[in-house]
Amino acid sequence: MADMGAFRDAVAGWAAGDAGGPASELADRLRLRTAVLLEGPSDLAAVEALAARYGRDLPAEGVCVMPMGGAMSVGRYAGLLGPPGLGLRLTGLCDEGERRFYDRGLERARAARHGVFVCVSDLEDELIRALGVPRVEEIVEAEGELQAWQTFLRQPAQQGRPPQQQMRRFLGTKKGRKIRYGRLLVEALDGARVPAPLDDLLASV
Repeated sequence: MADMGAFRDAVAGWAAGDAGGPASELADRLRLRTAVLLEGPSDLAAVEALAARYGRDLPAEGVCVMPMGGAMSVGRYAGLLGPPGLGLRLTGLCDEGERRFYDRGLERARAARHGVFVCVSDLEDELIRALGVPRVEEIVEAEGELQAWQTFLRQPAQQGRPPQQQMRRFLGTKKGRKIRYGRLLVEALDGARVPAPLDDLLASV
Protein backbone atom coordinates (compact mmCIF):
# COMPACT_ATOMS: atom_id res chain seq x y z
CA MET A 1 0.00 0.00 0.00
CA ALA A 2 1.17 3.53 -0.73
CA ASP A 3 2.64 5.39 2.21
CA MET A 4 1.01 8.54 3.60
CA GLY A 5 4.44 10.01 4.32
CA ALA A 6 5.31 9.64 0.64
CA PHE A 7 2.11 11.49 -0.27
CA ARG A 8 2.94 14.33 2.12
CA ASP A 9 6.42 14.59 0.63
CA ALA A 10 4.99 14.60 -2.89
CA VAL A 11 2.55 17.38 -2.01
CA ALA A 12 5.31 19.42 -0.34
CA GLY A 13 7.38 19.07 -3.50
CA TRP A 14 4.39 20.03 -5.61
CA ALA A 15 3.85 23.13 -3.48
CA ALA A 16 7.52 23.99 -4.02
CA GLY A 17 7.18 23.77 -7.80
CA ASP A 18 7.59 20.10 -8.67
CA ALA A 19 5.16 18.27 -10.94
CA GLY A 20 1.87 17.20 -9.36
CA GLY A 21 1.69 13.79 -11.02
CA PRO A 22 3.25 11.79 -8.16
CA ALA A 23 0.90 13.36 -5.60
CA SER A 24 -2.13 12.66 -7.79
CA GLU A 25 -1.11 9.03 -8.31
CA LEU A 26 -0.54 8.50 -4.59
CA ALA A 27 -3.88 10.14 -3.73
CA ASP A 28 -5.62 7.64 -6.00
CA ARG A 29 -3.74 4.68 -4.56
CA LEU A 30 -4.49 5.83 -0.99
CA ARG A 31 -8.14 6.50 -1.89
CA LEU A 32 -7.97 9.88 -0.22
CA ARG A 33 -11.16 11.81 0.34
CA THR A 34 -10.18 14.46 2.92
CA ALA A 35 -7.12 16.60 3.67
CA VAL A 36 -6.67 18.18 7.10
CA LEU A 37 -4.57 21.33 6.75
CA LEU A 38 -2.36 22.03 9.78
CA GLU A 39 0.15 24.76 10.42
CA GLY A 40 3.04 22.57 11.50
CA PRO A 41 4.41 19.28 12.83
CA SER A 42 3.42 19.85 16.47
CA ASP A 43 -0.22 20.01 15.37
CA LEU A 44 0.32 16.83 13.35
CA ALA A 45 1.71 15.05 16.42
CA ALA A 46 -1.32 16.06 18.49
CA VAL A 47 -3.90 15.11 15.87
CA GLU A 48 -2.27 11.73 15.24
CA ALA A 49 -2.05 11.05 18.99
CA LEU A 50 -5.74 11.85 19.50
CA ALA A 51 -6.74 9.70 16.52
CA ALA A 52 -4.79 6.81 18.03
CA ARG A 53 -6.55 7.34 21.38
CA TYR A 54 -9.88 7.12 19.61
CA GLY A 55 -8.80 3.94 17.85
CA ARG A 56 -8.91 5.53 14.43
CA ASP A 57 -6.68 4.81 11.45
CA LEU A 58 -6.95 8.04 9.47
CA PRO A 59 -4.96 6.86 6.40
CA ALA A 60 -7.18 3.79 6.13
CA GLU A 61 -10.19 6.12 6.26
CA GLY A 62 -8.86 8.18 3.37
CA VAL A 63 -7.83 11.12 5.54
CA CYS A 64 -4.47 12.84 5.08
CA VAL A 65 -3.24 15.10 7.89
CA MET A 66 -1.00 17.65 6.18
CA PRO A 67 1.42 20.01 7.99
CA MET A 68 2.09 22.97 5.70
CA GLY A 69 5.03 24.71 7.35
CA GLY A 70 3.00 27.74 8.39
CA ALA A 71 -0.46 29.22 7.95
CA MET A 72 0.63 31.49 5.13
CA SER A 73 0.95 28.38 2.92
CA VAL A 74 -2.72 27.49 3.25
CA GLY A 75 -3.74 29.13 -0.03
CA ARG A 76 -1.18 27.11 -1.96
CA TYR A 77 -2.05 23.80 -0.28
CA ALA A 78 -5.80 24.41 -0.53
CA GLY A 79 -5.44 25.02 -4.25
CA LEU A 80 -3.44 21.84 -4.77
CA LEU A 81 -5.54 19.55 -2.59
CA GLY A 82 -9.00 21.11 -2.82
CA PRO A 83 -11.47 21.69 -5.68
CA PRO A 84 -8.95 23.27 -8.12
CA GLY A 85 -6.47 20.40 -7.66
CA LEU A 86 -7.04 16.88 -6.35
CA GLY A 87 -10.64 17.61 -5.39
CA LEU A 88 -10.34 16.51 -1.76
CA ARG A 89 -12.62 17.78 0.95
CA LEU A 90 -10.67 20.26 3.08
CA THR A 91 -10.74 20.88 6.78
CA GLY A 92 -8.15 22.22 9.19
CA LEU A 93 -6.96 23.42 12.57
CA CYS A 94 -5.36 26.80 13.13
CA ASP A 95 -4.40 29.36 15.75
CA GLU A 96 -6.75 32.24 16.41
CA GLY A 97 -4.28 34.72 14.96
CA GLU A 98 -3.93 32.76 11.72
CA ARG A 99 -7.64 32.35 10.94
CA ARG A 100 -7.53 35.11 8.31
CA PHE A 101 -5.00 33.14 6.23
CA TYR A 102 -7.23 30.07 6.29
CA ASP A 103 -10.33 32.06 5.39
CA ARG A 104 -8.65 33.73 2.41
CA GLY A 105 -6.89 30.57 1.22
CA LEU A 106 -9.99 28.38 1.35
CA GLU A 107 -12.11 31.05 -0.29
CA ARG A 108 -9.67 31.27 -3.21
CA ALA A 109 -9.75 27.48 -3.51
CA ARG A 110 -13.56 27.51 -3.54
CA ALA A 111 -13.59 25.32 -0.43
CA ALA A 112 -15.98 25.57 2.53
CA ARG A 113 -14.58 27.66 5.35
CA HIS A 114 -16.85 26.32 8.09
CA GLY A 115 -14.68 23.21 8.36
CA VAL A 116 -11.80 25.07 10.04
CA PHE A 117 -11.46 24.68 13.81
CA VAL A 118 -9.79 27.53 15.67
CA CYS A 119 -7.65 27.32 18.81
CA VAL A 120 -7.64 30.19 21.30
CA SER A 121 -4.04 31.41 21.05
CA ASP A 122 -2.75 28.04 19.80
CA LEU A 123 -3.07 24.29 20.31
CA GLU A 124 -0.47 24.21 23.09
CA ASP A 125 -2.51 26.79 24.99
CA GLU A 126 -5.63 24.65 24.58
CA LEU A 127 -3.85 21.56 25.89
CA ILE A 128 -2.27 23.36 28.84
CA ARG A 129 -5.66 24.76 29.88
CA ALA A 130 -7.27 21.33 29.56
CA LEU A 131 -4.64 19.63 31.71
CA GLY A 132 -3.68 22.45 34.07
CA VAL A 133 -0.13 23.69 34.59
CA PRO A 134 0.62 21.34 37.54
CA ARG A 135 -0.15 18.28 35.39
CA VAL A 136 1.95 19.62 32.53
CA GLU A 137 4.80 20.20 35.00
CA GLU A 138 4.59 16.52 35.96
CA ILE A 139 4.98 15.59 32.30
CA VAL A 140 7.92 17.98 31.94
CA GLU A 141 9.55 16.37 34.97
CA ALA A 142 8.93 12.86 33.60
CA GLU A 143 10.69 13.96 30.42
CA GLY A 144 13.76 15.03 32.41
CA GLU A 145 13.25 18.74 31.77
CA LEU A 146 12.27 19.96 35.23
CA GLN A 147 15.59 21.78 35.71
CA ALA A 148 15.24 23.47 32.32
CA TRP A 149 11.71 24.56 33.27
CA GLN A 150 12.85 25.94 36.63
CA THR A 151 15.72 27.81 34.97
CA PHE A 152 13.28 29.24 32.44
CA LEU A 153 11.01 30.51 35.23
CA ARG A 154 13.90 32.50 36.73
CA GLN A 155 14.37 34.54 33.57
CA PRO A 156 13.45 38.22 34.07
CA ALA A 157 11.05 38.15 31.13
CA GLN A 158 8.94 35.48 32.85
CA GLN A 159 8.46 37.32 36.13
CA GLY A 160 4.84 38.21 36.75
CA ARG A 161 3.49 36.30 33.76
CA PRO A 162 0.59 33.87 34.34
CA PRO A 163 1.80 30.26 34.72
CA GLN A 164 -0.13 29.14 31.65
CA GLN A 165 1.63 31.72 29.48
CA GLN A 166 4.98 30.74 30.97
CA MET A 167 4.43 27.07 30.13
CA ARG A 168 3.23 27.88 26.63
CA ARG A 169 6.37 29.92 26.02
CA PHE A 170 8.59 27.20 27.49
CA LEU A 171 7.24 24.60 25.08
CA GLY A 172 8.31 26.79 22.18
CA THR A 173 11.85 27.59 23.31
CA LYS A 174 13.66 24.49 22.03
CA LYS A 175 13.58 22.93 18.57
CA GLY A 176 11.41 19.83 18.51
CA ARG A 177 9.93 20.40 21.97
CA LYS A 178 6.49 21.46 20.73
CA ILE A 179 6.30 18.37 18.53
CA ARG A 180 7.20 16.02 21.38
CA TYR A 181 4.84 17.64 23.87
CA GLY A 182 2.06 17.89 21.31
CA ARG A 183 1.88 14.11 21.45
CA LEU A 184 2.59 13.78 25.19
CA LEU A 185 -0.05 16.28 26.29
CA VAL A 186 -2.73 14.63 24.19
CA GLU A 187 -1.79 11.23 25.59
CA ALA A 188 -2.15 12.68 29.12
CA LEU A 189 -5.71 13.89 28.59
CA ASP A 190 -7.27 10.90 30.39
CA GLY A 191 -9.78 12.39 32.79
CA ALA A 192 -9.45 15.83 31.21
CA ARG A 193 -11.71 17.30 28.57
CA VAL A 194 -10.23 17.12 25.09
CA PRO A 195 -9.96 20.71 23.78
CA ALA A 196 -13.02 21.43 21.65
CA PRO A 197 -11.17 22.47 18.45
CA LEU A 198 -9.15 19.25 18.42
CA ASP A 199 -12.09 17.04 19.36
CA ASP A 200 -14.40 18.69 16.82
CA LEU A 201 -11.78 18.33 14.09
CA LEU A 202 -11.53 14.57 14.61
CA ALA A 203 -15.31 14.28 14.75
CA SER A 204 -15.60 16.03 11.39
CA VAL A 205 -13.45 13.62 9.38
